[in-house]
Amino acid sequence: MREIKFNVEGMTCASCQSHVQKALEGVEGVKDVSVNLMMNTASLKVEDDVEESNLIDVVQDAGYALSTQKGLKFHVEDMTCASCVSSIESYIGNQDGISNLEINLLEKDVSLNYDPNKINEQTIFGMIKEIGYSPSFAQESTLDSKSMKLSLIIAAVMVYFTMAPMISPMFLPDFVRADWYPLRNALIQVVLTIPVLVLNRDIFKRGFKALAKRYPNMDSLVAVGTSAAIIYSAYGLIQIIGGNVEFIHHLYFESAVVILALIKLGNYLEDKSKEQTKSSLASLLALQPDDAILLEDGVKKIIPLSQIKLGDILLVKPGMNIPADAKVVFGNTSIDESMLSGESLPVDKTVDDEVSLGTSNTSGTIQIEVTKLQSESKLSQIIKMVEDAQNDKAPIARLADEVSAVFVPIVFVIAIVSFILWFVFTKDLELSLTIFISILVIACPCALGLATPTAIMVGTGRGAENGVFYKSATALETASKIDTVIFDKTGTLTQGNLSVVNTKIPKDKDYILDLVSSVESMSEHPLSKAMVLNDSKKYDVQNFEALFGRGVKANADNQEIYIGNRKLMNEQAIEVSVFDQEFNNWSSKGQTVVYVALDNQVVGVIGIADVIKDESKQTIQQLHKMGKKVVMLTGDNHLTAQAIADELNIDEVIAEVLPDEKSQWVEKFQKDSKVLMVGDGVNDAVALTRADVGVAVAEGSDVALDSADIVLIKDDLESLVFALKLSEKTLSTIKQNLFWAFAYNVIGIPFAAGLFHVLFNGPFLNPMIAGAAMAFSSISVVLNALRLKRVSIKM
Repeated sequence: MREIKFNVEGMTCASCQSHVQKALEGVEGVKDVSVNLMMNTASLKVEDDVEESNLIDVVQDAGYALSTQKGLKFHVEDMTCASCVSSIESYIGNQDGISNLEINLLEKDVSLNYDPNKINEQTIFGMIKEIGYSPSFAQESTLDSKSMKLSLIIAAVMVYFTMAPMISPMFLPDFVRADWYPLRNALIQVVLTIPVLVLNRDIFKRGFKALAKRYPNMDSLVAVGTSAAIIYSAYGLIQIIGGNVEFIHHLYFESAVVILALIKLGNYLEDKSKEQTKSSLASLLALQPDDAILLEDGVKKIIPLSQIKLGDILLVKPGMNIPADAKVVFGNTSIDESMLSGESLPVDKTVDDEVSLGTSNTSGTIQIEVTKLQSESKLSQIIKMVEDAQNDKAPIARLADEVSAVFVPIVFVIAIVSFILWFVFTKDLELSLTIFISILVIACPCALGLATPTAIMVGTGRGAENGVFYKSATALETASKIDTVIFDKTGTLTQGNLSVVNTKIPKDKDYILDLVSSVESMSEHPLSKAMVLNDSKKYDVQNFEALFGRGVKANADNQEIYIGNRKLMNEQAIEVSVFDQEFNNWSSKGQTVVYVALDNQVVGVIGIADVIKDESKQTIQQLHKMGKKVVMLTGDNHLTAQAIADELNIDEVIAEVLPDEKSQWVEKFQKDSKVLMVGDGVNDAVALTRADVGVAVAEGSDVALDSADIVLIKDDLESLVFALKLSEKTLSTIKQNLFWAFAYNVIGIPFAAGLFHVLFNGPFLNPMIAGAAMAFSSISVVLNALRLKRVSIKM
């Protein structure tokens, strides 16, 4: 048996759903059919010999359409710039059967969905090979530093060989001097050029294949430019052989060699720099230990992580990393959770406390019971979040994509037109060719393609190191544009647990609090739990009775005791006016006031409230400094909500909001501003999804975490400020990168075309200098993005 999932087209109602289900159930070998009208999908189990095409035909006969979509991810090591991305996107992106194409230039990864009934993996790989690239499932770098070094050495020899005589004849032996032995000199240049061409043959293969398919890329520019230089030089060699020795001074072999060597060097340095941007994710992956110590009937056994099962008891010694998400069943220790939270101080753990895969045991030996498999662990979820965010394209990246798609063809046009114009007006073929080559070489869209993904990767990595996880690049960018921050109250701004915050008991305070604790321990009500003391003296409680909406009554220590609100006291004719001042004062601050009466005599009052988190006030102050409007959205009563809002200096309070109304309020604010919503509960999920950016704290519900765009691992709202500031820094870096990438081409291409010479009698651009400038432009963008790893983000 195997499982298949189809997309279903044409279903509009429950009758359609039933029709499709019956059609599939009627096929022999089909079991457990489930058709989802809402998702327009059909899931079924089938015998191994059932053909998918038969299922498609059956449903098609019923008037609907089935399609299977399979995911495919592969690596393209020789994809080096934005125009490479554009070539692949343009060539395979519109093919029938391919959808959801995503290309990550930084990782050199391509992911897509395809319909196996229309196209297969072999065909997709073949298409990519057709335009000159080498797809593979292996992600090992093929960049050969030896070939790069050899290219550079030969390039240096070529430069010396051609430039030395211009400085002084004594720098070059007589038997190879161009003026004395031009043919010998030219042949040596050819011999030196051939190895570099061979080492860089992939550039020509990719470049000309892409050009032949009418999807030219950066390799096409370099291939055409250097080929023009080599062909012209070959023509010059023929002229020298024919006796026209003056051509020895008009060979371009050294330009072609130096350009190819510099491109190789640029790619090498680029890859080395980009490796640094991946360090955060790599460090997360490295946190997973290779094996674990399994305890079975008191016997220790070392097993790989892949063999760990739910319920296994594992031994973790000091200095070891936790091998699974689990709970402590024996022992006490301190755990370094900085990889999850960014918090440097270890956290004490004892029996029943949870520990996470990858965190470090710093002190005691503990035994843990596995509660989640490796694939479901918090670390795995974090790694997936980081990977997804780094693979995602931010909206601002579309600008670079759109430009790159048309950039290379435009450059070819500029180069050809410039060549023609210079030749028409100067009749100087060498000068015209120099300009043609320089334009093709300097016009590098690589920097455009790297501008966004490098910054996104470093930004998300920096966030991960500090307990902030962006689920997408879109979330990272949008967070930088937020105007309004909406907070849920309970569990977000407050602790989420009721606590005793005030007491007024004139006599025998400790004794009365012990009585209250003993009585309230009989109740499950949240207010009762707040009044239970862990270290109090226990009294025998009899005749306990919970009085709905009013409180409780019982007998304890031979006394009748009533604990509850004013309504309960009035029912029992107990006078409470002596505590009116406390009632009015505490109630105005949003506290619930509980009276305590012994034998029909009030003896004290207790104020209970959901305590505000220590960092909430500082967080809101920081948000105000950043120019954000702060709103509190809560289902709590107006009095309590306003009291908390006043204490925290919140701009606007919306109280007594039903869960399904929260998203409606988010929509209202979105009419005038970009909205970020912070929540932790199930009832916040819809609002988190509706907001421009949803933020969940890791201690919140799974539904909230799934619905959010940003997850704060630390239960500390100040990390929200860090998340917003990091977003702003990252977007600023992207803009800087795009500016310099555009500026480089805006300045470089006219310079290469000779415009500065025409207007200001300036110099022409040497193709070798153009090659060096092209390489530097890409490296500079990566280095600028790497600054995000060190930039100061003050809280």
